[in-house]
Amino acid sequence: MMFWLLGPKLALIREQFLFSFDAAEELKEAIAKKNHKLVYLYNPNLVDEIWKGSRPMPPNKPIRVHELKYAGVDVASKLSFLRSELLDTCSSAIIVSMLDEIAWLLNLRGSDVPHSPVMYAYLIVEVDGAKLFVDNSKVTPEVLNHLENAGVELKPYDTILSEVESLAAKGAELWFDTSSVNAAIVNTYKSACDRHFEIHASDRKGNLHNGSNDQSWGPSGVYRASPISLAKAVKNHAELEGMRNSHLRDAAALAQFWVWLEEEVDKEVKLTEVDVADKLLEFRSKQAGFIDTSFDTISGSGANGAIIHYKPEPESCSVVDPKKLFLLDSGAQYVDGTTDVTRTVHFGKPTAREKECFTRVLQGHIALDQAVFPENTPGFVLDAFARSSLWKIGLDYRHGTGHGVGAALNVHEGPQSISFRYGNMTPLQKGMIVSNEPGYYEDHAFGIRIENLLCVKEVDTPNRYGGIEYLGFEKLTYVPIQTKLVDLSLLSVAEVDWLNNYHAQVWEKVSPLLDGSASEWLWNNTQPLVKQ
Repeated sequence: MMFWLLGPKLALIREQFLFSFDAAEELKEAIAKKNHKLVYLYNPNLVDEIWKGSRPMPPNKPIRVHELKYAGVDVASKLSFLRSELLDTCSSAIIVSMLDEIAWLLNLRGSDVPHSPVMYAYLIVEVDGAKLFVDNSKVTPEVLNHLENAGVELKPYDTILSEVESLAAKGAELWFDTSSVNAAIVNTYKSACDRHFEIHASDRKGNLHNGSNDQSWGPSGVYRASPISLAKAVKNHAELEGMRNSHLRDAAALAQFWVWLEEEVDKEVKLTEVDVADKLLEFRSKQAGFIDTSFDTISGSGANGAIIHYKPEPESCSVVDPKKLFLLDSGAQYVDGTTDVTRTVHFGKPTAREKECFTRVLQGHIALDQAVFPENTPGFVLDAFARSSLWKIGLDYRHGTGHGVGAALNVHEGPQSISFRYGNMTPLQKGMIVSNEPGYYEDHAFGIRIENLLCVKEVDTPNRYGGIEYLGFEKLTYVPIQTKLVDLSLLSVAEVDWLNNYHAQVWEKVSPLLDGSASEWLWNNTQPLVKQ
């Protein structure tokens, strides 16, 4: 966010399009406490003046249709659901600006944002129509036909504000999720409504003199959370099948990758963290339906693994040290699903400290994976399951335990999460996908994280106290967990059984996709452990 202080009481905001209305209001309040005033700058835009003719062109790669066999529900049905929500809230239309919500609602995918299959666009859905504001050069004949069949009209991307003004002038009650809709759109609507009110207020004065008693005050807007976010988070059967299938192909690519990496390390080949990330991309790109990585790969050797959101750069990254822990957090976008998986390994002999920390992270991972909980339970209630084993020896980690994941969409999505931040009261629901990624990070030494993706499912419990449904998790990720790092003395028999059962499932599900050295590697790394 960029703004200028022009004197003791004035701040000019750079660009209303770049942050939400709620964020702008928060900034306005913070500035007011310092006796400054936030004033929106419309023309000229100072940043545009600096850019002049050197500003890069916006992305213009073609949009594609997300096939119904992957989407599971057609656009007409999704729009019908949304229109019923409009009627329930007495709204005339809803403004949708979250790119993944637009992509999900219209069964479209793009490539305007790195790692996320979305396109820059706005969408207005009315009770009797819909308008997509997008760069027309990205719309293929197939996409155009797809939209026309769904009753969606194309409009130029930069006409969104004029359309909002037009709707306000007609008295439309627009629904805004102000946590995501940008300040420019909301302020345009509010200003247009004010003008609408002033015009009609003068008309009412005349009507009152003539004996009329018109009490109409004009539109004011509906301000509440988008209903699309939750609908998108609860995956349907086709979306879940796509996630399951893409995770198995992803696991096959990872098995091939780990074989290669271990062989290179054994040959004492010098590899940087970037070399490793690039090679993983090469293996993934050979899988059917691969589109892109789902985020920048976190490839961290030794102390770099302790940097939670570490991104190796060619000019500054480390060489992979076989005598240190190596953390690899990576994911991919496939045509049918999105993956996100973390494994921590050691190529030599881990220390007792490293094994204890790894094992306690594993215990937390197992505890969350096995959790059974009543419906309407928010994610923060489960967060302690993943931390308990670390807490017992005074350790912890500084990030949430789980985030929502889109189906062939953004690798991070809401509204659900599993986190120590207890403000998110969204209950976990059947069909939601979350990550399970406890960790431990010792500054300047090493980092440990074990991450699988899970799908919330119904659990058949012998009792149903309160007559409600009980929920648990289905695993989506099937990649071996390195047993060399496990301190068996710390694990219970039940925990050893969990690990052995998991590895048996990994072999059963992934081995049919492999042959040769990769199949041999998978077999060797899924053998059962025996607790003495």
